[in-house]
Amino acid sequence: MSGMDERTTVRELRRMVERFVRERDWEQFHTPKNLSMGMAVEAAELMELFQWHDAAGSAALMTRPRPRRAAQEELADVMIYCLAFANRTGIDVAGAIRSKLAKNRRKYPVRRFRGRF
Repeated sequence: MSGMDERTTVRELRRMVERFVRERDWEQFHTPKNLSMGMAVEAAELMELFQWHDAAGSAALMTRPRPRRAAQEELADVMIYCLAFANRTGIDVAGAIRSKLAKNRRKYPVRRFRGRF
């Protein structure tokens, strides 16, 4: 990690998104359905950047300024929708991630899954 990730908390990000939404009076549109659909649309836009590239080609794209910037913007869009969803539904993002990783540790033990799916 580097840059802002080192200094910014999930709480700060949630508040930034909340303020952005409130300033525009968008709460009325931010239903769980609409926000989850927004997440999916933005994730698809991120995927589209890599469409028709193999694994090496997709990794190489991230070394080029324009595709990297586009991926950064699409990732931000996905994350903004995720945080807006968490704000709307009251989901504790850090708690949800910790819980899911604990579940995945049990489901995919290192000794059985290291280096393979």
